[in-house]
Amino acid sequence: MPLASIPSPAEGVWYLGFIPIRAYALCIVLGVIVAVWLSERRWRARGGQSGTIIDIAVPAVIFGLIGGRLYHVITDWQTYFGERAIKEPYQALFIWEGGLGIWGAVALGGVGVWLACRRRGLSLGAMADTVAPGIAFAQAIGRWGNWFNQELYGGPTTLPWGLEIDARHGGEPGVLYHPTFLYESIWNVALGFALLLVGKRFTLRHGRLFALYVAGYTLGRFWIEGLRIDPVGGVDHAVTFLGLRLNQWTSIVVFAGALVYLWATRNKDTVEIVVPATAQGGGGQAADPAHPADQADQADRADEDEVGRSAGSSGDSDDSSGASSGTDHPEGADSLEGVEGPKSPESPKGAAGADDPDIAGSDDDAEAPPATDRLAVPEEKNAR
Repeated sequence: MPLASIPSPAEGVWYLGFIPIRAYALCIVLGVIVAVWLSERRWRARGGQSGTIIDIAVPAVIFGLIGGRLYHVITDWQTYFGERAIKEPYQALFIWEGGLGIWGAVALGGVGVWLACRRRGLSLGAMADTVAPGIAFAQAIGRWGNWFNQELYGGPTTLPWGLEIDARHGGEPGVLYHPTFLYESIWNVALGFALLLVGKRFTLRHGRLFALYVAGYTLGRFWIEGLRIDPVGGVDHAVTFLGLRLNQWTSIVVFAGALVYLWATRNKDTVEIVVPATAQGGGGQAADPAHPADQADQADRADEDEVGRSAGSSGDSDDSSGASSGTDHPEGADSLEGVEGPKSPESPKGAAGADDPDIAGSDDDAEAPPATDRLAVPEEKNAR
C-alpha cells in the first residue's frame, strides 16, 4: 500500500430533514455561480449592460442540463435499456445520480444562449467569447462532484496521489486509481486562466476565444479520457473503436471543428453588438438589416447628441450674427467672424439651413464611422 493517497468521501449526500443535499448538485451549482459572476464582470467591461449574463444564464443552464443528460443517456443507453441494463429506464431522469456529458451540455446550452441573444439583439460571438473562461472554471468545480460520487476514475496506479475507491463503487481493496476528476479539474483551471490571458493580450472576437476554449478542453480531455476505465457506451466495458474510447473520438472531431472555425474566421472584423438597440434611448436604431446580424448600426450616441445640438443651433441662430448653422463650430471660431464681414463660400449653405430643416442637418447626416465595443477600441463609445 502506498504511503500517500487521496481518500474518497464516505458520503455524497446529506439530509436536511427529509430533503437530500447532494454534493454532485452543489458542485454544479457552485460552478454555475462562478461562471456567471466572472462572465458578468467581463460583459460589463466590454460595454454590455449589467444583468445581461444572469438573464441569459437561465435558459443556458436549463438547456445545458438537458443536453448533458441526453448525451449521457444516448452514449450509455445500455445502462438503462436492453437485456443487460443495470438500471431501470426511468432512472435515466435521475440527474442527481451523476451522468452529464459536457459535449451535450455545451451544445444544447449554446442553443439556449443563441435564443436569448437573438431575442435581445446581441451578438452570439461576443457572448460566447465572454463566457468561455467562466465555463472552464465551472467545469473545474463541477468535476469534484465525481469525486463525491466515486465515479469516472482511471486505471490502477502506484502514484502517491492515487485515489481510493470503495468496493461499492467498483474499487478493490489495497488498489489505488488515477484521480481523473482531479486531472481534468486542474487542466480546466489552467485553461481558464490561459483564456483570460489570451483574451486580454490579443483581440479574439466573433467566437474565436470560445473556439480556443473548445480546442484546449478537447486536447486535455483526449489524454485524460484514455486513463479512465468506466464503461462508457457499455455495461461492463467501454465501447472502443480502433483502440480509442467513444469520448476520445468525440474529442478529435470537436477539436478539428474548433481549428476549422478559427481558420475560417481569422479575418472577420465586423462590429459586434453588446448593447441592444432598444437600450440606447429614444434615438436608438436597430442594426442595419442589410449587414450581418452581428454588426451594429453605424451611429453611436455621441453622434446623435451632436446632431441634436446642430439642429438646435440652426433653429435658434440670430439673424444678425451672419454665422453658418449647417455645422457645429467652436466658440473661438464664432468669435472671429465679424458681424458685418463677408461670409465664407460655405456660409450660403449654412444660412439656408436656418430656414430649411432638410438642409440644416445635412452635414450631420453623413455616415458615421462604424462603432465597436470598448474592449477592442477603448477610445470609442459602445456599439449598439
